[in-house]
Amino acid sequence: MRSGGARRSGPVTAIAGTFAVVIVAAVVGLVGAAIPATSETTGNPLTGDRFYADPDSPAARAASPADGADAAAFESIASTPTAIWLLPEKHPTATVAGYVRGLTADASVRGAVPVFVVYGIPDRDCSGQSQGGLSEAAYPRWIAAIADGLGTAKSVIILEPDSLAQSQQCNDLDERVRQLGDDITALSEPQATIYLDGGHSDWLPAAQMAPLLQQAGVARVRGFASNVSNFNSTDQELSYDTTLSSMLGGAHFVIDTSRNGNGSNGEWCNPSGRALGSAPTVVDDGTAHDANLWIKPPGESDGTCNGGPPAGQWWDAAALALASGG
Repeated sequence: MRSGGARRSGPVTAIAGTFAVVIVAAVVGLVGAAIPATSETTGNPLTGDRFYADPDSPAARAASPADGADAAAFESIASTPTAIWLLPEKHPTATVAGYVRGLTADASVRGAVPVFVVYGIPDRDCSGQSQGGLSEAAYPRWIAAIADGLGTAKSVIILEPDSLAQSQQCNDLDERVRQLGDDITALSEPQATIYLDGGHSDWLPAAQMAPLLQQAGVARVRGFASNVSNFNSTDQELSYDTTLSSMLGGAHFVIDTSRNGNGSNGEWCNPSGRALGSAPTVVDDGTAHDANLWIKPPGESDGTCNGGPPAGQWWDAAALALASGG
């Protein structure tokens, strides 16, 4: 990750045409109540969906042995639909199809739609806090296994955070464009809604981000995601995304609101004073804004900075600070 708010990190060892967003909807009790769409207007493929919250998320596991205010805070996070991160270090090629299939099946039984983050691209994070990923040869096989697990179940996919916005600094744009294009081909099932990662408002200007998304094939998917694992306010991202969308012929977008309740202080790695953001909500107002989602799981570290454990590991203190509003 880069310093100064330019980057954001995703989980490394924890679960982080047509589209594939996988949002995990909550169920009654410890895993909460599923969240319905906000209107009946047409045009948004997420309209009417209820998002799924993983009953075995790190937040849910933290809530079980806790008590009092700590348990209540962890349960509140666990019950909110949050994206499930697919990482080859956690779910390798041999097991990822079964893992994804199990989640989509459970979500279907509950009448919910899962949201997945696919995060295993070669040279992931360009030697930053979330470095890792697969080899050039192994990566397509892992993607194919994810596609097999998804089948035709309805899902949402956030595809490879950081990969495009980071590509020019890392001098790997050609590789990223090819890899993401192949990913889109493999993952585009009839019920999958895909959003490419579009950086955020404090990273690349929209005029620089737009051609990267175009080259990667944003016209072949639903659109792009912004603010993934970052803290910028929803209004700030909405302004950026609206501008970016206009440069992309009206591409649709989703915003990560999981940790942006207090906006950003300019830091990207475990900053203090942040807060949980607004709950996941489908937006159906006739604009290009499809939804606000919890994409980065609150309580999972951005990396070994500001006292945090390695990226993606659950951190009680961070979850409690976010739940208390900083």
